[in-house]
Amino acid sequence: MSAETTTTRTASPPDAPGDGGQDGNLKAGLKNRHLSMIAIGGVIGAGLFVGSGAGIASTGPGILLSYTLAGVLVVMVMRMLGEMAAADPQSGSFSAYADRALGRWAGFSIGWLYWFFWVVVLAVEATAGAKILNTWVPGVPQWAFALLVMAVLTATNLFSVASYGEFEFWFAGIKVVAIIAFIVIGALAVFGLLPGTSAVGTANLTGNGGFLPHGVGAVFTGMLTVVFAFMGSEIVTLAAGESADPEKAVSRATNSVIWRIGVFYLGSIAIVVTLLPWNDASVKGSPYVAVLEHVGIPGAARVMDVIVLTAVLSCLNSGLYTASRMAFSLGQRGDAPKAFARVSRRGVPRVAILSSVVFGFLAVFFNYTSPNTVFKFLINSSGAVALFVWLVICFSQLRMRKIIERETPERLTVRMWLYPYLTWATIGLIGFVMIYMFTDHDGRTQMYLSLVAAAVVLVAAAVVDRRRKAAALAAAAG
Repeated sequence: MSAETTTTRTASPPDAPGDGGQDGNLKAGLKNRHLSMIAIGGVIGAGLFVGSGAGIASTGPGILLSYTLAGVLVVMVMRMLGEMAAADPQSGSFSAYADRALGRWAGFSIGWLYWFFWVVVLAVEATAGAKILNTWVPGVPQWAFALLVMAVLTATNLFSVASYGEFEFWFAGIKVVAIIAFIVIGALAVFGLLPGTSAVGTANLTGNGGFLPHGVGAVFTGMLTVVFAFMGSEIVTLAAGESADPEKAVSRATNSVIWRIGVFYLGSIAIVVTLLPWNDASVKGSPYVAVLEHVGIPGAARVMDVIVLTAVLSCLNSGLYTASRMAFSLGQRGDAPKAFARVSRRGVPRVAILSSVVFGFLAVFFNYTSPNTVFKFLINSSGAVALFVWLVICFSQLRMRKIIERETPERLTVRMWLYPYLTWATIGLIGFVMIYMFTDHDGRTQMYLSLVAAAVVLVAAAVVDRRRKAAALAAAAG
C-alpha cells in the first residue's frame, strides 16, 4: 500500500491497528493533557511578555480596560466556535463551518487567509527565536538559528501529532508556570510582603495623569494592540479532531477560556500597572523584566529571555500545526491541491506540513533580504486576518445553530449564551474595532493591505468555484 492515500473527514480511533495513517485518516494521537495545555498555551504568546509594553505606554493603566474588552470579544467568539466544534469536530474548524453555513466561497477564503496568517507567523517567530539565541551564541548567524528551529519543529510535526502535542505540553507548561510565578511574586510585592518592598496601594493606577492619561479613546487604540495577542485561542478546536473525545475537549476549552484570559492576561498586566508607573521607560521595553528587576529578582532579563524563547517556540510549533491542518482541510474539500489531503503512515498530513514550511522559509528569507518591503507587506497584509476570522465565525454560528437544531439537536451540548443577541452584539463590536483601525496609522495600513489580501482570495474563490461548476456540467453532459 502507498505511504500516502486520500483522506476522509473522520479521525481514526486512537488505538487503531497498524500505523494509524494507512486508512487515510488523521491519527487521533492527542491526549487530554495535550489538549488542556494547547488550550492554555494558545492564549499565552510572546506578545504578552514583550508586546504588552507598547500597549501600556500608549494607554496607561486603562490598558486593563483594553484587555477586558478584547477578552470579552474572544470569550464570545470561542463560545460560538465551541458550539459548532462540539457538535461537529472538524480538522478545518471554522473554515469547514463557513463552507457549510455560508457557502464554498466563505470556507475557501477564510481558510486560505488563516493559512496565510500562520505561515507568516512562522517567519516572525523563527526570527524572534533566532535573535534570542544569537545573543547567547553570537558566533552563529541569526539565519542559521532560524533555519535550525524551523527544521527541528518541522521534524517534530512530521513524526506524529503526538510529538506536536508533547512538545506543546511542555512549552505551554513552562509558560503557565512562569506566569503564575510572576503573578504570585508581583502580588506579594504589591502588598509589601517581599523583603525590601512596601505596599504600593493605588498610587500608580491613579497617579501620573490618572487611570486614563490619554483619554477614553486610548482604550480603543490599546485594544488594537491587544486584540491580536489573542489569536491562537481557536487552535484547540482544530486539534480536538485528532483526540479520542473531541466533544469533551472542546467543551472544556471553551468553558475555561474566561479564567485563562482573566488570570494570565488581566492578572499579570494588573500586577505591572499597579507595581510600576505606566510611563516608566523600563515598562515600555519589557514590562515583565521591569517588574522582576524592581522586586530584586537576579538575572531577570536572562530568565525572561528563556521564557520568551519558550513562548516563541510554542507559537512556531502551533503555527506549523495549525497551518498544515487548515491546508489539509482545504485539500479535503477540494479547495487546495489533493496532495494536501493525504496523510503518511503515521497519520500526519506530510505534504500540507511541508508546503506550509516552504512558505514559512520563504518569508524568513524575505525578512533578511527585504525586511522593509516584501516582509513588511506580508506582516501588514495578514494583520487584520484575526478580525476577519472572528467575523466569519459569528456569521457561521448564526446559521449553523439552525442547521444543528434541525439535523442533530442532540449534538448541541455547548450553546452560545443569549443566542442570537450576543452573537449580533459581538459582530457589532468586531465591526467597531475594524472601523476604528482606520483612525490609527499602523492599523489603517494593516486594514488596507489585509483587505487587499482578502480581495485576492475572494477572486481566487470565485475562479475556483466557476471551474468546479464547469467541470461538474461537463461531467454531467458526458
